[in-house]
Amino acid sequence: MAEFEEKENLQEQENASEVNEKVEEQAPQAEEANEESSGVTETRKEDQEVETVETANADFDWDKYENGDLVEEAKGSEKKELEKMYDKTLSTISEKEVIDGTVIAMNKREVVINIGFKSDGIVSRNEFRYNPDLKVGDKVEVYVESQEDKKGQLVLSHKKARALRSWDRVNEALEKDEVIKGYIKCRTKGGMIVDVFGIEAFLPGSQIDVKPIRDYDMYVGKTMEFKVVKINPEFKNVVVSHKALIEAELEQQKKEIISKLEKGQVLEGTVKNITSYGVFIDLGGVDGLIHITDLSWGRVSHPEEVVQLDQKLNVVILDFDDEKKRIALGLKQLTPHPWDSLDPNLKVGDVVKGKVVVMADYGAFVEIAPGVEGLIHVSEMSWSQHLRSAQDFLKVGDEIEAQILTLDREERKMSLGMKQLKPDPWDNIEEKYPVGSKHKAKVRNFTNFGVFVEIEEGIDGLIHISDLSWTRKVKHPAEFTNVGEEIEVVVLDIDKDNRRLSLGHKQLEENPWDVFETIFTVDSIHEGTIVDIFDKGAVIALPYGVEGFATPRHLVKEDGSQAKADEKLPFKVIEFNKGAKRIILSHSRVFEDEKRSEEQSAKKSQTKNTKKGVKKLKDSLEKTTLGDISELAALKNQMEASEKKDETKDKKEEE
Repeated sequence: MAEFEEKENLQEQENASEVNEKVEEQAPQAEEANEESSGVTETRKEDQEVETVETANADFDWDKYENGDLVEEAKGSEKKELEKMYDKTLSTISEKEVIDGTVIAMNKREVVINIGFKSDGIVSRNEFRYNPDLKVGDKVEVYVESQEDKKGQLVLSHKKARALRSWDRVNEALEKDEVIKGYIKCRTKGGMIVDVFGIEAFLPGSQIDVKPIRDYDMYVGKTMEFKVVKINPEFKNVVVSHKALIEAELEQQKKEIISKLEKGQVLEGTVKNITSYGVFIDLGGVDGLIHITDLSWGRVSHPEEVVQLDQKLNVVILDFDDEKKRIALGLKQLTPHPWDSLDPNLKVGDVVKGKVVVMADYGAFVEIAPGVEGLIHVSEMSWSQHLRSAQDFLKVGDEIEAQILTLDREERKMSLGMKQLKPDPWDNIEEKYPVGSKHKAKVRNFTNFGVFVEIEEGIDGLIHISDLSWTRKVKHPAEFTNVGEEIEVVVLDIDKDNRRLSLGHKQLEENPWDVFETIFTVDSIHEGTIVDIFDKGAVIALPYGVEGFATPRHLVKEDGSQAKADEKLPFKVIEFNKGAKRIILSHSRVFEDEKRSEEQSAKKSQTKNTKKGVKKLKDSLEKTTLGDISELAALKNQMEASEKKDETKDKKEEE
């Protein structure tokens, strides 16, 4: 503003000097005109001379000239005309509005903008960082914050102007599918934040480029072209895409490439992305997939072992769908198959060396040459017959020797064996483990009917559950031993043809039932402990480690209550079966038999006394009179009937 006032004062001084010069020029001209008019009057009539002089004096005001008023009037009129001309060159602006301006100067910190006002405005260069190509002469929009600040400076803002017009421009760009410029401010979760017309728009990571982005930071601070793909006015969200611009350019290339695709065609491509199942190849706008199995004839754990990102390589087209949207590529097909170069002299029975490349429960794949593999089934790893996993014998990376069992060059299949390199332990089984010999074995597995044990590798045997103990009734082998423990066994039987070995454990001791037969005789009473109760009865632990059985009827105590678990009571043996190893017991019989015995003794004593009374009566009857005979005879008959009845009852109880 100060500069403008100084320019205005200089202009007024120049105008005043011009007015003075004009007035000074007019004065001599007036004098010359008077002289000429006086000369004319000499040659003309007097009345004409007087009229001419009065006319000349009327055109110029000499009084104003002498007083200086003429100069002031000339100066005022010129100033008004200059102000009108100057005002025509200035635009009328008002505060709080957005107008267009022109960049007239700029440096690293500020940009000078002319909006047609009497002074220029200055805007911070940071407000134009989204547009690094800004130059003098560019048209920009600015927001008039104030016509004058404290220093008389015009205050403008480009950032506010963009913000006021941003939503209109963004919506217009979406409707018209226009390409806009944006400044990438920073990274965020899943993408980037882009400054578009002063609005923070979201650029998803998948929309930056057609290729996967590995370093997002390289885009921060860049100005790029975008397309608006989505607007949410409610939440003031804008989504932009740079990928859409690239795809439009690549679409034509893609059509040309797809139209020329043929099976077996070899093309050059670039590794675009690597996954655990394969590699995506960019064929110049069209993507194809090399499956992990088509990377190499050999085993590949991960594609990164064979290729690298951005690597250029030749691939062959194996297959594609009708629309050519899915293209299957191959890399190994460009090299000869390893089976074709396999030693022709290799045959069944030969011993080969190899490396374990893949493990499975059923076996191991061994690579004997690059791309040539053979399978060792778990059954060919050991002479052992019990069920085991291949991981018990081998692991990936092991280098081993094996014998070729089968070889099919046409099908490119080979089976190998490891156990064939060791002697078969069953060849001399009868000599090494004769029937009746005792050995130590390791428990390998359980079944409901017995225990599988291993005497040595390849020699497995079964201990039947009935051969575990003479005295205990084992319901399941887990009650008797544990997997991994050692157990002593006796060879009971050998089936060499079927590779079966019958073993026993209880046979290590003599049969204790020969002794039990003399101890647990019928009607003998022994103290026992109830160890288990179930619906059909209870198991009673007897001395010497033997067990007996009692039904619920024989578990009733003398007071009428039922016996419970862990109670220690006397039991009477009511049955002993040596062959079935069965002892039947009864607690009730103990007190019932005692009571019955006491009752029988009492009855016998009563009968004896009755007999004595009858005899005495008979003797006395002989001495009675005839009148008493009839009454005594009736009493005698009654006593004899009573005696017979008691004898019959005793016989029934004894039975």
